[in-house]
Amino acid sequence: MRIPRIYQATELALNCHVSLDEDGAAHIGRVLRMNAGEQISVFNGDGHDYVARITESGKKHVSIEIIDVKVNHSESPLNLHLGQVISRGDRMDFTIQKSVELGVNTITPLFSERCGVKLSGERLEKKIHQWQKIAISACEQSGRSVVPIIRPAMELQHWCSEATAALKLNLHPRAASGISGLSLDNRRVRLLIGPEGGLSPEEIAMTENYQFTDVLLGPRVLRTETASLTAISLLQLHLGDLG
Repeated sequence: MRIPRIYQATELALNCHVSLDEDGAAHIGRVLRMNAGEQISVFNGDGHDYVARITESGKKHVSIEIIDVKVNHSESPLNLHLGQVISRGDRMDFTIQKSVELGVNTITPLFSERCGVKLSGERLEKKIHQWQKIAISACEQSGRSVVPIIRPAMELQHWCSEATAALKLNLHPRAASGISGLSLDNRRVRLLIGPEGGLSPEEIAMTENYQFTDVLLGPRVLRTETASLTAISLLQLHLGDLG
């Protein structure tokens, strides 16, 4: 049986003793009801898995001792930065969760002309915090030990204008070719996914000015969350570690 994986934002090392944070202690002590002597896997985002033995277990407090350290080789050779226009309801949560499982390294939530979500100030900060927690949970589930960054939300043009050496891709239903037709020799990619209503003509022209390449996924119009996961999967197939 696979041992539970828990994220802890703290320095970890062989033979060190650590008290799990509130969320980790609640999951191990109250949800899973694990006892002293049982083992868990802990990670802190540095690319290692830390095998730990529980030394003390209660509903609110769990202490562990690190007994082994292993390099985690689950990261893809493809470095993928997803620029996702914020979608309504739980669609954005779903997109973040699944894109992290598929190996995305960075996610920037974006605002565009047709973005149907109005967030600002404290509400936006809470959303960013929530999305980062979703990314952490997706790492716990999928076996990753490097946690993708959820960047502060920004306007589409600001994101498109950022200096980068990455290949920049934009999904477009009238593009001439798909991802498989590209010459993909750059393993750093910026992928732009628009809102439910698509990018406006002015925004599409703007992406062209910033040297984005339009790509086609197929003959059918996909919802924004379907489009992002399909494109990520194809990129991982051609440049990453799927298949």
